[in-house]
Amino acid sequence: MGPKKQKKSSGKNKVGKAEKLRLQKEEEERRLKEEEEARLQAEQEEAARLEKERIERARMEKLEAKDQERREVELAELNSLEEKFVCAQRWKTEFRAYTKWEHYIACDGNPDPTVLQEINTFMNLWREDQNKDIQSVMEKGEQVLNLIEKLQFLLLDTPPSEITEKETAQYQETILELEDLLHQKYNEATEQLLKSAIMYEDSDTGNMQTVIKDKNVTFCIWANLKKKARFKNHVFCDTHHGFDLPKSLAVSSIAVRILHTHYDHISPLWLQCQRVPRLEVLDSEELTQHSQDNAGEPEEEKEAREEPKVQSTTEEEMLPVERNSAISLRRNTNSITDINKVIEEETEKKSECFDIPPEVQILQMQEKTSEEEEMITDENTVDLQQFVPVGGVYHIDGLQLPPQVQQINSWSVVELIDSGLEAYPYPPEKSEDTTHPPIQITLGLPDSVIYWKEPVVGRWDPAGQQWRTDGINNITYEIQEEIITFEIDAFYTIAFLQDIHLNMPYQAWELRPTSTDEAVFVITTVFAEVQMQIKGNQCMLAAVVVEEKNVLSHLIGQWMCPVTLRRALKKSGLNIFPEEYSYKYVCLKKKAPLTEFRAYQQMALVASAFAFGWSKWNLKSGQDQVVFKVCSIRPSFQGQTSIETYHTKAQMMEVVSVSVFKPCPDLYTQDISSKISGWLFKVKKTNKQEHICVLQNFKACFTTPAFVRNKPESCNGSILNNKGTY
Repeated sequence: MGPKKQKKSSGKNKVGKAEKLRLQKEEEERRLKEEEEARLQAEQEEAARLEKERIERARMEKLEAKDQERREVELAELNSLEEKFVCAQRWKTEFRAYTKWEHYIACDGNPDPTVLQEINTFMNLWREDQNKDIQSVMEKGEQVLNLIEKLQFLLLDTPPSEITEKETAQYQETILELEDLLHQKYNEATEQLLKSAIMYEDSDTGNMQTVIKDKNVTFCIWANLKKKARFKNHVFCDTHHGFDLPKSLAVSSIAVRILHTHYDHISPLWLQCQRVPRLEVLDSEELTQHSQDNAGEPEEEKEAREEPKVQSTTEEEMLPVERNSAISLRRNTNSITDINKVIEEETEKKSECFDIPPEVQILQMQEKTSEEEEMITDENTVDLQQFVPVGGVYHIDGLQLPPQVQQINSWSVVELIDSGLEAYPYPPEKSEDTTHPPIQITLGLPDSVIYWKEPVVGRWDPAGQQWRTDGINNITYEIQEEIITFEIDAFYTIAFLQDIHLNMPYQAWELRPTSTDEAVFVITTVFAEVQMQIKGNQCMLAAVVVEEKNVLSHLIGQWMCPVTLRRALKKSGLNIFPEEYSYKYVCLKKKAPLTEFRAYQQMALVASAFAFGWSKWNLKSGQDQVVFKVCSIRPSFQGQTSIETYHTKAQMMEVVSVSVFKPCPDLYTQDISSKISGWLFKVKKTNKQEHICVLQNFKACFTTPAFVRNKPESCNGSILNNKGTY
């Protein structure tokens, strides 16, 4: 029984092994099949991926080609628009030449101040003219002031590439000579008036008193004919100017003149003095080379350059002393002219190498120069980088009373003296140890000037060529009556000085177009809201609102060029234009000049179709970054426009949202280019002169666009809010 069971078990084992081999074979075949299927599927997926990438690549290439084509079209359009700047500059050059030609063919008797022969002839003829009537002198003086205005306008408005250093020095020297001659004639007219003082005798006091004025000057003259101590004070009618003399002067043969010039010909002398020491940093080799170059200069050119230096000796003896200092200063001008020319040529070469606009190059040089300037340490010296005379200059002079006409029977007898107008010495030079009572002066403030705060009363120091505050005591400022009373220890030239930066930094600014060739520029400061209208190549002061009241009515509504408007506003006390040194006195973040210039160009380019405004992020951006707000202006949706913030970095413009940055080369080619292209016809139709006018206003009003006070983080509103609220 046993052996039979063993045979049956051996058969079963054979069957189990065969089954295992079959199963292993099937498993292997299934595995191979799955691997083959996986391989085929991977090949299919890879083929599909490659096909998809090929299709995507072809689509992107097509889009890139289309985008490149669009960019080329936009770049061509942008270049055509930027040609307007070149055309506008060419137009201004041609307009200056046309204006000169119009003056030439007019033959109205007025000389061309840029032609040396004509202006020298004019000055010599007037210098030799013996007509000393004060009315005639004032009429001629208005003509002289117009000539000075023309030269100053040329110096401010002409680009550096169109005026040489020699011409600049010539114009500046001509201005100084005209100013000296004008003041000399005022002194001669005063002397003539004092010689006939008895004709203006007051019936009550027996002394001479007269007020003669026009829009440029005001003469207030008083002569002590009776020499009575009780008539030691006087107030001139219609001017609120007056004085109170010490008793020693009230019994003396003295005349008092308060000459109020509504212009300032004194302060520029300080600026000239500040620039002269800069030449000392030049190497002696440059000076030696300069003198060698001049050795071969033709004699005709030397004589022509030396011709304007001719001055009469009597002019240097005339009052006041500060005019004499101008002559000595002018004599040093020509010695530095050619040195500055060498510096200018080197600057132009550097500018060409780096393709930097001349305006930007000047700003960069000013920054380097201003860093080398020394701060004024004397507390009595007025810093004209921070303060500026407003309302003109008051020449307060004590004069020797000339001999008067005596009537003897039918004869008029008078003593003739040739000493000219002489100053009355006070305090006397011989009694230095004795204290002398002060002179009390009362001056009325002009109606055409705004004083935001109590002005600083300064006196001109002719020796130091500077404004000083010492020697002036007991100052009383009566706001309602608009008069200032003070005491001085001698007769001085007085000015009321005001801080240049009272209205800086701005609280807000905006520029919005009103039509194709018109725009409104609004600046909101601490004290006022200023609205300027721009049209073509001119601009106009539309409104100045101070505490809900309109001021400066004499300037509102008058169209003028940007340079003239800026000067008129500064003269009226509304100084909203940063100067070269403003960053020292105003808390702001300086910006790179090239970045600013590029931003201004782009903003001016599309100013007829887009509104621009300040941005709080500008203060938080870097020195080479400018941030501002812009929104498109649609005629049918004036108040329903969206605002986008733009970010300028050198010549790169970026649209800024919460976290998305899309780089583009110019403002014109932004993501809003579709909007701009929709208004392209409007930009192209814009007068090319308006672009320059807008650009000039931007450069004048913003040393940097950071001239805006920071706002709270939560402020977000339309830049088209007329009231400037956010």
